[in-house]
Amino acid sequence: MATKIVLDGELTKLSFSLSMSSGQWRPASERDVTMNGDPCLLSATELRGLIAGKRISPVELTRAVLARAEALQPELNCFITLCGDEAIAAAREAERKVMAGEPLGLLHGIPVTVKDIVNTKGVKTTFGAVPYQNNVPSEDAVAVARLRSEGAILIGKTTTPEFGSKCLTDSPLFGRTRNAWDACRSSGGSSGGAAVAVASGIAPLAIATDGGGSTRIPAACNGVVGLKQSNGVIPHSQALDVFGNQTYVTPTTRTVADTALMMQAMAGEDPIDPWSIGVPVPDFIGNAAPRGDLRGLRILYCLTPPGRPVSAEVAARFKASLDRLAGLGAELEEFSGEGFDIESIWRAINHTVWRTRFAKLAAEHGDELSEAFLKQLALASEVSGVDYQEAMFARTALFHRVQSLLARAHLLAMPTLTRTALPIKQDLFGSIEIDGRHFDSVRPHWFPWTMPFNMTGHPAISLPSGFARDGLPIGLQLVGRFRADAELLRVSALFEASSDLLSRWPT
Repeated sequence: MATKIVLDGELTKLSFSLSMSSGQWRPASERDVTMNGDPCLLSATELRGLIAGKRISPVELTRAVLARAEALQPELNCFITLCGDEAIAAAREAERKVMAGEPLGLLHGIPVTVKDIVNTKGVKTTFGAVPYQNNVPSEDAVAVARLRSEGAILIGKTTTPEFGSKCLTDSPLFGRTRNAWDACRSSGGSSGGAAVAVASGIAPLAIATDGGGSTRIPAACNGVVGLKQSNGVIPHSQALDVFGNQTYVTPTTRTVADTALMMQAMAGEDPIDPWSIGVPVPDFIGNAAPRGDLRGLRILYCLTPPGRPVSAEVAARFKASLDRLAGLGAELEEFSGEGFDIESIWRAINHTVWRTRFAKLAAEHGDELSEAFLKQLALASEVSGVDYQEAMFARTALFHRVQSLLARAHLLAMPTLTRTALPIKQDLFGSIEIDGRHFDSVRPHWFPWTMPFNMTGHPAISLPSGFARDGLPIGLQLVGRFRADAELLRVSALFEASSDLLSRWPT
């Protein structure tokens, strides 16, 4: 069963006339500072200055974003819900504050989307699942509440597979989300809707989640920036097992500076998440300014864990990325990927959690859930209590392995994915094709490098590194020292500034 997008509000035709206080805003000749006159193609960092300087109204910006979402939704299918009325009302209040000279939040008037697995007060949160299609939370997740408190405007909820359960974004509730660069390819997952909305210029900021690569995989597929921060940096208010948790509420943006902006707004301790208590909030924004170089920085790199494939184009872009890092002054040294092929460990832990959480739901609503989701729950029945604890021991050993590597280097580098975006109809339990060779499973062969850092808690970011011959994006993953997220953003900003990739948009 596929449902149409829910349009909860006013989708006024785009107009660049000011809505309420035109006499007090700067003349149009002074305000036409957007890319081709389209504010949707500006970063949140740029929009922040324009709003504060009265060069663009939050109302006209929100209308532009909603109009773009409405226009692109039939092709991309990246939204479950659009919040038109609520967004316009929030934008009018944001405009009033600007005109009244009131203090403005860090994200004042800037549109944001939220993955439909993250709670939003008064707005449907379906988890991409038919049994929850009418679920309306009574409160925001901590990360959402913090963005709203800084003035961000929620414009809609983006697509997710059921409960964020796979690396492809499709579900019986809404169908398939398409890649921003090629409608015949998958968006990746599970935060596919978030990455597509950002990549296509619908909104500059997106809240995603990441339990095994769910932010970084679609970021790489769609050519945007996806950060899985260190454990505890952004509080997770929906985790049922806060002590064994490996999932994160994360930012997705087009630029490193915008990622820093979201981090600045969302980071900081909250008593609901024990890992966040006592974690300081550094100057993410200042660190993300591309200043200086990478002299004195040591980066260990590895193309792939032993025995895992990688496409020739990904390998070539990875080498080119290493050359860019070296050109910035970094010292590079190869490391062995031995011990990082941990999909079976990740699966034993993750699927056991899912089975415990969703067994009752599956028993009562199995006919409404996808075959792939039910199969993953069934596989968890093969994991014993001893198997689970052995996986937790292996998780600790992996943390020690990463710590030992980062004791002699500042960062690790590897491709985010072993190939570009998969076909739109890819089956999670089907084979995966890489350079004409077929492999029997998707997870360990497509994203062996994302899962390890959910297990260890180290910060890991996927950055656009170039394009394949067919025009699909390729991503570079950088991994930082534990809780050294600000330093990871500094390096990422310099890497981003060393190319002109930001000038390219999907057509």
